[in-house]
Formats: sequence, C-alpha cells, structure tokens
Amino acid sequence: MISVSAPSRAFASDNAAGVHPAVMAALQSANAGHALAYGDDRWTAETNALFKELFGQQSQAFLVWGGTGANVMALATMLGPAQAVVCTNWSHINVDETGAPERILGAKLIDLDCPDGKLVPAQIEEQAHALGQMHHAQPGVVSLTQSTELGTVYTAAEIGALSETAHRLGMSVHVDGARLANAVATAGGTIEALRSMTVDAGVDVVTFGATKNGMMYGEAVVYLTDRFAAAAPYVRKQVTQLPSKMRFVAAQFNALLHDDLWLSLASHSNAMARRLYDATRHIPDVVFDAAPKVNSVFPHLPAVAIKPLQDWCFFWDWSVPVNQVRWMTAWDTTDADVDTFAAGVREFLDLSPAV
Repeated sequence: MISVSAPSRAFASDNAAGVHPAVMAALQSANAGHALAYGDDRWTAETNALFKELFGQQSQAFLVWGGTGANVMALATMLGPAQAVVCTNWSHINVDETGAPERILGAKLIDLDCPDGKLVPAQIEEQAHALGQMHHAQPGVVSLTQSTELGTVYTAAEIGALSETAHRLGMSVHVDGARLANAVATAGGTIEALRSMTVDAGVDVVTFGATKNGMMYGEAVVYLTDRFAAAAPYVRKQVTQLPSKMRFVAAQFNALLHDDLWLSLASHSNAMARRLYDATRHIPDVVFDAAPKVNSVFPHLPAVAIKPLQDWCFFWDWSVPVNQVRWMTAWDTTDADVDTFAAGVREFLDLSPAV
C-alpha cells in the first residue's frame, strides 16, 4: 500500500470530466419558459451565428446529440452510391463506433495503416486504382481525425495537401474534430489557426466536438461549403440526431464559444498533459515515445505495475503488447491532480518488483 491518495480527478479520459460551470449555468438559464422545438428558438439562432463567425458566412452548422451520430450524419451526406470512406486504422469511426458507419450507411471503411495516426497524400493516391472499377468500393470520402487518437496533430499544410489530393481524385474531405479544440490550441489558439486547418485547407465537412471540452452533451456538424449541406436537415433526422429541445444543446455551445472559452479550456487541458509528461518522464521505467502535443500522453510502463496503478487511479490500456497506456487530461485537471498522480506513479514503481 502506498502513502499517496489518488487524485480526485483521474486520467482516464476527458469524457470523464464534468460540465463547465458556465455551460451548466447556460443550461439552467435556458430551462426557463417554453421555446419552439427543433431549433426554432433564439438559442439556436445565436449558435448558428457563432459558428459562422468561426468558419465564415458560407458555413452551415447542424447541432446533434453526440460524436458517433455526428460522424454518421456527416458521412451520410457526403457519400455517394457504392462509395467508401478512407481513414486510418486508428480512427474512431473504424475502432470505437461499433461499426456504426458501416451498418447504418452500408459503406465500406478503407482503414489504412498509419503508425502515427495520420494519413499522407501518397496513401490517398494509392486508393485511386479502385476508381472506375465496378468490382471495388469507390473511395469517395477521406476522413481525418484532428487531433488523432494517438495524440498527434495534422498541420494546416498537411491537411491542405490531403485535401488537394482528395479533390483532384474526385473525393471529399471530412474532419472528425472530437478534439479539434485541442489541435487548434496547440496550433496557436486563434480563429485563424482554426480556419487554416479547416476552411483554408479545403475541408468539406467538420464534426465539431464539445462534449470532451466542457459540455454535458452535444456536438455539431459544420458544412464549410454548400456542396453537401442541402441534404443535412433530412439526414440529421433520419439518423436520429435531431434534438427536439435543441435549445439545450445550443445554450451549451453559446456558453462554450463565448469569449473563446472553448479554446481556453483546450489550452489548459493541453498544458496539464505537458505538466504530467514533465512530472513523470524522469521516473525510472516510465518511457515515452514523444512529448505530448495535445491533452494525452502515452507512456510505456512495466507490465507488473499497470494493474495496481489502474486500481489506484484508473486509466486505459492503449497498446497491450508493448505495455503502453494512455493518460489523458481534461479541462478541469489541476496542478495538484497532476502532481499527486505523478507522486503515486513514482511510489508504485519504486515498490514494484523488477521485471
């Protein structure tokens, strides 16, 4: 038994964090009186205006319940008959959505091996051999995750190159932005940084995440041009992503997007990951492949220490064959949480038998 008590906030996922007080207050305020359903309310009108400030007046945002549904809705509006989605083998749509895109859309996912979680243009070019072949699913959508499931981040130039390649081959580009805020924060934390990796980079549709960044529930699907937006109102309903009391999703977004709170929270979360990395990287037997770019770190630990550490303060395994785990920070992670966790890790490893 170690002497350090577990921190009050663990490092399993930013999904485990609570709701930011400003968001909770906005929910409470929106709860007064009646408002028409399905987005015909003043809160949703305000949200739509805020998203246009972020992505430009040409954009159109559609509020939805959650991340998997948002991705399914986005892809449903983008895919044509017999088309497939090109993604990484690490992508959330491929690994962590229980086959929802394939079952609901009836579309093949072409998942490509990407050791760092990032596609490169040559991989898109390699899929062009299937175009025009009646026996092959037609690559139609390239789906990127920003930031990736491995904590890596595409630069604006990298997304631009992928978009150019995809469009030249007749494909469109979707960004799964469940943690887009963290990527924008690490790229400078400005609206210009957001646009550089989305609108200016040629992306067609963005899934804009918020639940992992201080909201109770709700995401948005943002169409950056008119190309696919016309079908969105109907597809959103069809794939069960139309909230009837939409004001409660909108009110949360209005709080999160006000005064760039969404970027402040993501910047804090990223900073806590860097603090955690700095606090643990010199502990013997804690090995990192790289410093964190966003709000997750992926240490390798001695196998005998992982389960006891998880029992003390839970976190997820990541790559079991190489004893790699994931520690993730959130908008509400504190310096004290990090320091306590790091002290516990040090003490557990000091007590663990040699491997």
